[in-house]
Amino acid sequence: MRRIPFRIPLLVKVGRITERSGWLIEGPEGWGEMSPMPRRRAQEFGAAQAFALEAGTRPFPTPVRDRVEVNALVPRVRPEEAVRIARESGCRTIKVKVGDARGEERLRAVREALGPAVRLRADANGAWDLETAEAMLRRLARYDLEYVEDPVESMADLAALRRRSPVPVAAESCVRSIADARELRRLEAADFVVLKAQRLGGVLPSLAAAEEAGVPAVASSSLETSVGLASGLALAAALPEPLAAGIGTASLLAFDVVEDPLVPVDGALSPRRPRVAESFIESAARAAGDARAVTRAAGDARAAGDARAAPRSGERR
Repeated sequence: MRRIPFRIPLLVKVGRITERSGWLIEGPEGWGEMSPMPRRRAQEFGAAQAFALEAGTRPFPTPVRDRVEVNALVPRVRPEEAVRIARESGCRTIKVKVGDARGEERLRAVREALGPAVRLRADANGAWDLETAEAMLRRLARYDLEYVEDPVESMADLAALRRRSPVPVAAESCVRSIADARELRRLEAADFVVLKAQRLGGVLPSLAAAEEAGVPAVASSSLETSVGLASGLALAAALPEPLAAGIGTASLLAFDVVEDPLVPVDGALSPRRPRVAESFIESAARAAGDARAVTRAAGDARAAGDARAAPRSGERR
């Protein structure tokens, strides 16, 4: 199997993330992507590898729809920038990052600019404690939200919050395995579950997690290239509920690794595997060759230095 490294800057900072890096892995079915998030690289390495190998060695599940609506992602930017991103996306569902000092202002700006016809989601990335989350959800209820994702960090707190929340809540970061999805159901902790196929080890484990969770499931990305997004798209197309998926994130990358990136058209994508660009493969091969040349040169220099430092015959150090 070919394995090609990549590193791509983001055009807009998403949380603490400013770039995405990882490897593309080629198998008999095509290319897969392995790109665990930087802060969780050690914990998610095995799942990310399984995600890439599944895509490279197995066909995607049969889709139940040939068109997947996607949500636009609005990072923690100024409210006026949030409105611009939402408008230009062409999406009918918008997910706005909150949990910071200007979160509500950002959400209000998007709602006022786009009106009631747009579905609005909020994502706090677990920023609030239970008491703060309850107060914030009561404030945010006025914006007619489809749900708030990860208002708190733990599943136990989410379960407690759900029983008092005026807004539906969604679990994402606390669901990292099929067992977690089963626990989510037992605790009745959420109204929705947001599934990232790379974090769960592939499309098939994600479908199993969706079934175990027992609530409507939304497929979402880990800010992958279009190679990884193809797996997320396959998941979204195979889920029973036609909810807008969080996989319209290719436009956040400074560049992509494929010839035909998975960029939404009229707020939707059709399931497919994009082709990895030959120009990217060639540039990666050149970079690898240059790195090998640098390594060889460094080795030669060390060897030459060792030879110069070695004592001559009969010479004592």
